[in-house]
Amino acid sequence: MNLQSKLAILADAAKYDASCASSGAAPRNSVGGRGMGSTEGMGICHSYAPDGRCISLLKILLTNFCQYDCLYCVNRVTSNVPRARFTVDEVVQLTLDFYRRNCIEGLFLSSGIIQSPDYTMEQVVEVARVLREEHDFRSYIHLKTIPDASPELMERAGRYADRLSINIELPTAESLTALAPEKNSAAIDRSMARMAVHIGESRAARKEQAAQAIVSMPQSRTTRRASAPLFAPGGQSTQMIVGADATDDRTILATSARLYGTHRLRRVYYSAFSPIPDAARALPLTAPPTVREHRLYQADWLMRFYGFTHDEIVPPNQGNQVGMLALDMDPKLAWALAHRERFPVNLNTAPRELLLRVPGFGVQTVDRLLAARRVRRLRHADLARLHVPLKKVLPFVEAADYRPGRALEAADLAAHLAPPPVQRSLF
Repeated sequence: MNLQSKLAILADAAKYDASCASSGAAPRNSVGGRGMGSTEGMGICHSYAPDGRCISLLKILLTNFCQYDCLYCVNRVTSNVPRARFTVDEVVQLTLDFYRRNCIEGLFLSSGIIQSPDYTMEQVVEVARVLREEHDFRSYIHLKTIPDASPELMERAGRYADRLSINIELPTAESLTALAPEKNSAAIDRSMARMAVHIGESRAARKEQAAQAIVSMPQSRTTRRASAPLFAPGGQSTQMIVGADATDDRTILATSARLYGTHRLRRVYYSAFSPIPDAARALPLTAPPTVREHRLYQADWLMRFYGFTHDEIVPPNQGNQVGMLALDMDPKLAWALAHRERFPVNLNTAPRELLLRVPGFGVQTVDRLLAARRVRRLRHADLARLHVPLKKVLPFVEAADYRPGRALEAADLAAHLAPPPVQRSLF
C-alpha cells in the first residue's frame, strides 16, 4: 500500500479523537537557523489555543489495527474496515514534509493497540523522539498514550510531547466494563495519577530553579545551570464518549469534576457517540443530539472558569429528563431561571463570584465591570458599550439608573429569553 493510501485511511480513522487542542505548549522557535518549527504564530487549520492562535495539526493514527474489541470503536478487532499501518519513519517524513509546505504546525498521534500496549507505546514515543532529537523539531506534539503501557514509557513520552492524553472512554467503570471489556478503569486512573505527579514535579522544579536564579543572579552572571527538564508542559487531557450508554449528564459532569480535582487535567473533551457499521446490540441505533455535546462543553466551562460545582449545574430533576442538561437553553441561563431569588445582581456592589453567574456575562466582561466600578458607578449605558446581550442580561441585573422591575417574576421569561429555534428562509 502506498503512503497516500495509508494517509487517507489513518487520517480518517483519527477523526474520532476530539482532544487535540494545542494550548499550553512551551515557547520554542527556530530563529537563527536552529532546528525546525515553532509553537508560536498563526496556523491555517482548526485547533485553537486559549490566546486565539490557530494551530494546524497533522492528526493521524500510527495504525488502525487493534487487538481490542471496544464495541463503540470503528477500529475494533472485529470491525470490517480497511486497515493500514505507518512505520515510524513514514510518520516522521510526513510530519516534516507537511511542515515544510506550511500545511501544519504540529502533530497529533494516536494508535490502535498492536502486539502489546508496551510495543505500541514504544512506537509512538519513537516517532516523537526522532522528530525532537534527530530533526530538532520544535513545533507542537500531542501523543495519545496507552494506560496499560509501562511507567517508563509514559515518562519517556512526557519528555518529548507538549501534551499527553489518556482516554477515559466512558464516564463510569460499569459502562467501560460492558462496552470495552479489555480496558480497565483502575489502570486508566493510575496512569493519569502517575502522569499528574510527573507534571507537578516538573513544574515545581522549574519554579524552584527560577526562584534560585533570581536570588543568586548578582553572584552567578558568568555561570549557567542546565534548565530543569520539561514534562508535558501542556498538561494532560482526556476524552469521554457521550451517548453510547445510558449515563446521564449529572454523572458525566461528576466524573469530569473528579478528574479536574484529582488529576489536575487541563481539559476533558466530550465526543458524541457516532453509530458505526455492524454495531453491537448494546449500542444505541441513533446518535445523541449534537446539542447535548455542546451543552456539556458549556457546563464544563462553568465548572472551570465560573465557580459552579457540578452538582448545582444539573438539578436532580429537570422536567421529564432526570439528571440531564436542558437542551433548549444554555446551563447558566437554566440555573439563573431556577434560582431567581438570587437576582437581580447589583453591578456596583455584587462580588465577582455573583457577577459571573449572570447570564450573558463572560469572565472578561466581569473583569471589565470590576475595573470600571473602581472609578465610577456603573449605569445601563455601560452594558451597551460592553456589547453584552442586553435581552439576556437586563432581567438579572440592576445599575445606578436601572431596575428590572417585575421582569424576573414573569411566567414567560424562559420562553422570552430562549425561544424555540426557527429555520430561516434562504429567500
